[in-house]
Amino acid sequence: MIELGSINNPRAAQGFIDYIKSQGLHGELRSSDGHTVIICITSEHFHQAHPLWQEFVVNPNHPRYQDASWQVGSTESPLTYQGQSLKLKERFKALSWLNQTVTLVCVGVYIAFLLGGFEAIYGVLQFNPNQPLTWLTPAIVHFSAVHLIFNIIWWISLGNGIEKLTGKSTLVGLFLVTALFSHWGEFLTVGPNFGGLSGVVYGLLGYSWIYRALNPKQPPLVSNAIIGFMLIWLILGFAEMLPVGMANWAHLGGLLSGMAYAFTAQLFKTEKPSDKDI
Repeated sequence: MIELGSINNPRAAQGFIDYIKSQGLHGELRSSDGHTVIICITSEHFHQAHPLWQEFVVNPNHPRYQDASWQVGSTESPLTYQGQSLKLKERFKALSWLNQTVTLVCVGVYIAFLLGGFEAIYGVLQFNPNQPLTWLTPAIVHFSAVHLIFNIIWWISLGNGIEKLTGKSTLVGLFLVTALFSHWGEFLTVGPNFGGLSGVVYGLLGYSWIYRALNPKQPPLVSNAIIGFMLIWLILGFAEMLPVGMANWAHLGGLLSGMAYAFTAQLFKTEKPSDKDI
């Protein structure tokens, strides 16, 4: 079973499950506390169920879900769970080695900073135009817990979706390309004192946005609401209306390079179904 998402409304979650059952798909609910419900779908039905989930997230109270419950005979409000849950550790284990590695390295570097190693470690990882490896390493540097958590959440979410739909090779390529362009963009316009995974995150967003436009029959990797939010965040950063300093040119460089990567991949057909099995 593959996780589609979670919701803190058991009744609405049951309506969604009943709705996809009415569409000939199989899913189930998992919860450990009776409040936060995880919606899971069989792997063979994932691509069909994903766009239905996106519609549900936008409007979980649509009458179609309650109607579906009546059709399949599941109208009870207290849900019967299987006593299973995807706990944090299990959910992390479900990620690919690539997603896990980037996450753990970012967390490890930040913990090392807290333990007093900032000057020594940052001196090695800081962008240096004469050291090619440092063209990538600023992506794993974070200066606050909020900075780290925000970027990791988006990395896991967007990266996991891209990897499932287009393969590990796409995610690896995106990481390398968007890190290079975002870091060089920030260095050339501002200087070497920056860090964070957000340039890559904006690259994943740009890729997901264009991939969705070029492949309308495929499950969307990102919703319009998320695209709008991230673009507004980018604009507010350039307008200096946020309470924290932002690597705005890294964000813009990542976004544009991610979009270009999607166009290029489509043009040269670099995304192959076999990539998913790598």
